[in-house]
Amino acid sequence: MAIAVIMPRQGQSVESCIITSWKKNVGDTVNVGDILFSYETDKAAFDEEAKDAGTMLARFFEEGDDVACLTNVCVIGNPGESFAEFDPNGGAAAAAPAAEAAAPAAEAASDEETVVIEATGSVADGLKISPRAKAMAEATGADLSKVVPTGPDGRVIARDVQRLLDEGLRVSPAAKGAYAGGVAGSGMGGMVTLNDLNKKEEPAQAAAPAAQAAAPAESDTYIEPMTNIRKVIAKSMQASLNNMAQLTHNMSFDCTEIQKLRKMFKDKGADRGMDKITLNDILLFAVSRTLMKPEHRALNANLLENNQMKYYRHVNLGVAIDTERGLMVPTIFKADTMSLKEISIAAKELANDCKAGKINPDLLRDGSFTVSNLGSFGVETFTPVINPPQTGILGVNTIVNRVREVNGQLQMYPAMSLSLTYDHRALDGAPASRFLRDLCKNLENINLLLAE
Repeated sequence: MAIAVIMPRQGQSVESCIITSWKKNVGDTVNVGDILFSYETDKAAFDEEAKDAGTMLARFFEEGDDVACLTNVCVIGNPGESFAEFDPNGGAAAAAPAAEAAAPAAEAASDEETVVIEATGSVADGLKISPRAKAMAEATGADLSKVVPTGPDGRVIARDVQRLLDEGLRVSPAAKGAYAGGVAGSGMGGMVTLNDLNKKEEPAQAAAPAAQAAAPAESDTYIEPMTNIRKVIAKSMQASLNNMAQLTHNMSFDCTEIQKLRKMFKDKGADRGMDKITLNDILLFAVSRTLMKPEHRALNANLLENNQMKYYRHVNLGVAIDTERGLMVPTIFKADTMSLKEISIAAKELANDCKAGKINPDLLRDGSFTVSNLGSFGVETFTPVINPPQTGILGVNTIVNRVREVNGQLQMYPAMSLSLTYDHRALDGAPASRFLRDLCKNLENINLLLAE
C-alpha cells in the first residue's frame, strides 16, 4: 500500500520548512531508517527518516521549496501503485508512477491518442507525444529537446518525460518562454535557468572584434543569497529598531566575588558536578533573581501591539547563542525557580542543541528577558538590540582592571560593565537604572544572593 510522507511539524511555532536536499530519487529502494530528505526551519536543520520500506514512487517538491508542515512531500510504496490521491499540487507528477519503466505495453494501450507538437526550437519538428506525457511535461518543465522517445512509432510517453525529470533535464518557468534548446542547465539538478540563456554564446557574426574577445578578468566581488536564518534575524532586528524607543544604560561592578566563586567551583566542585559553572551562569542566576523584584516587572515583560503589557510571573530567560548558522536565543523557562547548577546545565544543553542545529523551535520563543554575553571577545561596551516583543536585554562585557580610591590609597580591582537596553515606551530611565544598580549589587554580593 502506498504511504505518503509528510513534512513534520518541528514545534508548535513552525508553520513551514524548506527542503534542503533529497537523499532518495524516484524509483530508489527505501529501507526503514533511510534518510529521505533533509529540511530546515528558520533556526534548525533536520533529517527525515523512512518509517516504512518500499520504493520511492513520487516526490512532490524540489530542493529549496518552502513546504507547509503536515503537507505530503513524497510517497513510498510498491512499484505500479497509484499515488495520485496523495499529490498536494494536483499536478501531473502523479501521472507517472515508477512502474511505467517496466510496463511500456500497458502505457501504450492507455495512450492510444497522439499529439503532434509543432517545431518551436525547444522540441523536435513534429514531435509525437501522448496527451498524458504532454501534460506532465508542461506541468514539470521537462526539457523535451532532450527527450528520447520509447513509445510505439517513436512517440514520447510519460515514462520518457519521467526519465528527463530523474536526470534533472528541466527548464525553469522564467526561462521556458525564451528557451530554444541546446543549452546546458546550471540550476538545481541541472535545470535550465534564465541566467543560462543569457550566457548562451551569440552567433559568430555578432562576435566582438578580436581585441575585445579576451575573457574579462574575474570580478573581485560575488553575490550570495542570505540564508534563511539570516533573513529572519535581519527582519527581527530591523523591526526592533524601527518600532521601539530603545535606550542603553551602562554600569560596572566589582567582580571580585564572582571570580572567587567561579574559582572555588572549578577547584572544589567536581564531586558535586559544579566545576563547569561559568561566570555567565552566575550572571544568568543573578539576573533571574533580580528581575523577580516587583519594581522590575516592566523589564520581565512583553509590550504587545495593542499597547498592552504582558507581565510574566516567572523569568523566562533568553540566552543569546552564537552558531555557525547565525544568532539563536533559546529560553530557560522559569529560571527564577532553578538553582545555579540547574541554570548552568540548562544553558549548556540549549547552547549545544543550537550549535548542532537540532534545537526544538518551541524553545526559541516566549522569552521575557534576554542576556547577550560578548565578554569573551574582549568587548568593553556595546548596545544590544532588544528581541521583540521583550522590553529589555542585558549586554555582558569583558572584565577590565580599574583604579579606585580606598582610604586615600589607589587600589586596582577587576570590573565588569553591563549594558542594559530597554524600551522607553515600557519604562523610564530611572527604573531601568535601578534594575542595573540592584543587579550589580547582587553580583558584588553573590554569596548573599545564593544564600537567599
